[in-house]
Amino acid sequence: AEIAVAPATVLGFAALACAPVAMPVAEVLARCARWPAAWIAWVARTGAALPGGGVDWPGDWTGALLLAVVTAVLVLLGRRLLHRPWLCAACGLLLLVAVVQPPPLARVLTGWPPPGWRFAMCDVGQGDATVLAAGPGAGVVVDAGPDSRRVDRCLRALGVTRVPLLVLTHFHADHVTGLPGVLRGRRVGEIETTVYEEPPEQAAFVRREAARRGIPLTRAVAGEERRTGALAWQVLWPPARPAVAPDGPNDASVTLLVRSGSLSLLLLGDLEPPAQQQLAHSPDAARLARVDILKVAHHGSAYQDPELTRLVSPRAALISVGVGNTYGHPSPRTVAALRAQGATVLRTDRDGALAVTGEGAGVRVVRD
Repeated sequence: AEIAVAPATVLGFAALACAPVAMPVAEVLARCARWPAAWIAWVARTGAALPGGGVDWPGDWTGALLLAVVTAVLVLLGRRLLHRPWLCAACGLLLLVAVVQPPPLARVLTGWPPPGWRFAMCDVGQGDATVLAAGPGAGVVVDAGPDSRRVDRCLRALGVTRVPLLVLTHFHADHVTGLPGVLRGRRVGEIETTVYEEPPEQAAFVRREAARRGIPLTRAVAGEERRTGALAWQVLWPPARPAVAPDGPNDASVTLLVRSGSLSLLLLGDLEPPAQQQLAHSPDAARLARVDILKVAHHGSAYQDPELTRLVSPRAALISVGVGNTYGHPSPRTVAALRAQGATVLRTDRDGALAVTGEGAGVRVVRD
């Protein structure tokens, strides 16, 4: 990016100097400065999106002292390495690998994701982003989380380069703001959303992103069934013509019953008790009994329908939740109710990203 710094700086200052006396000239100079500035911004965004593009660092005096020590060590080592070109090249290669973290190599070194994964829950903080394996390099993504960098990093780690379908369960920011991260560098065939377009500003954001990339935008309604390879799913909610208007976006969440081979999964979005109760008494209720994996509704909030919990009785219940969130998620009451039904409860704030492998008695949830 350094080749763009000089022209961006010179043209920017020239525009600033000309503005008081010749605004048309200043506008032309500013437009010319826009190109190198845009290049610098693109390099910054691309670098920040790489798996190793950022490092968590203490923000207090401890962090400042640690940074000073690391800088001093690097300066001392750098002087010695200058006289050893092959060692310099090896260090440069190691740095490149650490920043890019190519998925095949990362899989060998870390064991993540596990071979044959069927379902993954990304660690995106206080939000939702999950992936259903749909063939080599392909995944059906359900929700995009609140952070485009984190969901992009998760999909890179999973080796997902093609998304035949992206389902946005509802339009709350913690489910859709990360949309650019899902779209970045991937072929996305279709975006499917709920019929309830609230909040309107987030719904408009999704429409703009889809239109910019020419991706079809469709609406999910109960009864829809789809299949791709060994992956099949049915939309259970929302109904096409609900008897009562949903009580907010959460109760209009797209809810999916998924089968991957003989593995069954129920993805509840942020569904609240009123809709959960209707689901428990719907014609599809019998199909919900004893699912293998439950994506717990609304980040494990206290607002869950006990009857649906008893009906589903999952082997494992997965909760997507942010560290230190101010909502009290997940609720201890919800976790206790799930464990009382025999479920193993895992949560992204403590366990990191989660991946499901196997089927039947061999179902296993692997932590990142």
